[in-house]
Amino acid sequence: MKIIGIITSPRKEGNTAWIVNKILEGAKERGAETQVWYFGDLDIQPCRGCWGCHKGDRGCVIKDDMQKLNDAIDHANAIVFGSPIYMMQMSAQAKIFIDRMFARFSPRYSPYFKAENAAQKKLILAFNQGNPDSGLFQSYIDYTKHMFELLEFEVKEVPVVTGMRNGPAHEREDLRTLLKDIGSSLVGE
Repeated sequence: MKIIGIITSPRKEGNTAWIVNKILEGAKERGAETQVWYFGDLDIQPCRGCWGCHKGDRGCVIKDDMQKLNDAIDHANAIVFGSPIYMMQMSAQAKIFIDRMFARFSPRYSPYFKAENAAQKKLILAFNQGNPDSGLFQSYIDYTKHMFELLEFEVKEVPVVTGMRNGPAHEREDLRTLLKDIGSSLVGE
């Protein structure tokens, strides 16, 4: 089984990176092959809204690192997608990624993966936030989960790590086992 992590925080060694890597660690311990993509290391431009991706067989007209990331997604069985919550929603980097996924959606709004692959891609959608109230942004988290489901991902879990203002995630012992178990469960299915 191959699982990729996509870290959309601008901080390479921040909470989001630690959370995604801890989930991948749990999967790796169960024998999965893992790979991490740091969005900040990639040259991925925003969607231009030109619809070039849906005209003929050209694909996206923007030639950047999104093609490499799409290839990794195509060859993965599961994805761990991590974003901090900034201003009540995903990071700007995460939004650029989501917007570029439009190229994988048909003009009549039917999903790409359903046609290409019989099995849906499994997805862990991991968020972290400074506020300790886990329900504060629940409507946005539900919306984002639904958006990934429309893209034909099978959203397995949506862990939301809260209270990041009180200290970094890596200092919280309770998270280590919880996050590794999430990764382990991806392989156990």
